[in-house]
Amino acid sequence: MTGRTIMIVEDDSEIRSLLADFLTREGFTAVCAEDGVAMDRALAQGRPDLVVLDIMLPGEDGLSICRRLRARTSLPILMLTAKADDIDRIVGLEIGADDYLPKPFNPRELLARIRAILRRSEAAPAAPDVPTRRMGFGNLVADLDGRAVVAQDGAAVDLTSAEFDLLACFLERPKRVLSREQLLDWTRGRNADPFDRTIDVSVSRLRRKLVAAEPQLADAIKTVRNGGYLFAIDVRTLSRGDGGG
Repeated sequence: MTGRTIMIVEDDSEIRSLLADFLTREGFTAVCAEDGVAMDRALAQGRPDLVVLDIMLPGEDGLSICRRLRARTSLPILMLTAKADDIDRIVGLEIGADDYLPKPFNPRELLARIRAILRRSEAAPAAPDVPTRRMGFGNLVADLDGRAVVAQDGAAVDLTSAEFDLLACFLERPKRVLSREQLLDWTRGRNADPFDRTIDVSVSRLRRKLVAAEPQLADAIKTVRNGGYLFAIDVRTLSRGDGGG
């Protein structure tokens, strides 16, 4: 996973420099920006593999930048938040961030989060003679290896990396009650904080996108009180030649 480019958008020059040095030592290429304007200039020169984005920035804040990036790209985003600002973390995930890390943080945890997001966002191509894992639900088809969801008319359903991971959990375990702790562990690779509501935010976003693609999926993901969530519709395993209908 070395050789990837990480963009650090952070106005604190000391933190920015320390993170850049640390990631460089770990084999990444670090590109730095102190605010949204500098980030846009850097993006014009080339797309990074992931953006580490601080919320508290001069001028345009990190939440606005995240919303703007997500409107035009699936570029993975890890947000840095003030430790006490739970609402910032929730809003960040609501508008499409892939993960968050509260300040102050251990650089090793940042590295682990970056690597986990990059692993999830990779679309590993299937071997030539090995069928991809494709699953149908309603009139949508999910390619679990290609990490893509398409509608019957061929239109792509635009999911973030975190949202696709969540959908994959449901498709692989349909009609089972999955707890928030299980979903958080499977999708983010860490134990759940009892007060962590990020899964609820991700489920809400996933529901909206599935319904936008196919209104009949309005009741596909059911909330089970004191239990978690359940994917309530039939899931079909498709062969290579099967379509979405």
